[in-house]
Amino acid sequence: MIDEKGRLFGKINIVDLLVLLVVVIGVVVVAVKFVLPNTTAGGGGSSKTHLTYQVLVENVRPEVYENVQKYIPSTLMAAGEMLDGQVVAVTAEPREQQVNMSTSGGTALVIPVNQGNLNLTFTIECNVVNPITSEIGTQEVRVGKNHIVKTDKIELGSGVIIDCEWGTDSETE
Repeated sequence: MIDEKGRLFGKINIVDLLVLLVVVIGVVVVAVKFVLPNTTAGGGGSSKTHLTYQVLVENVRPEVYENVQKYIPSTLMAAGEMLDGQVVAVTAEPREQQVNMSTSGGTALVIPVNQGNLNLTFTIECNVVNPITSEIGTQEVRVGKNHIVKTDKIELGSGVIIDCEWGTDSETE
């Protein structure tokens, strides 16, 4: 099979064949790692965890709330890409904040601040690939973390996650 010049079947140099084989294996490994990042070693579909969380956005003008309602439900987005999640509901409560001051005579004054503005609570449902990092887009989802509520129609940036519920894993197709 290998002749006196080191060629396989008289045509292919064995060293060239080994180099070619290493290159092909390298290309396959890179393709699997970067082109198909959601494949699992077992060959099955990728597993996702359903996540429902609430984001509190304080001190929002009533006009913003009225316009936000038009676009609920709405698909989440980040970096120009639509994500596997939706804003499914929004509720509003009056923002009641006041400053208490005492005068030099001992009289207490109560001054309302931001009267008429609202605190909005968004309910968001999504599917995350890794329940440990719980990332949707570029944001990690954890109670107490700052969060931007962003869809193709709305964006409110000063939210805080106040509640999270992780569901069970589900197979995706």
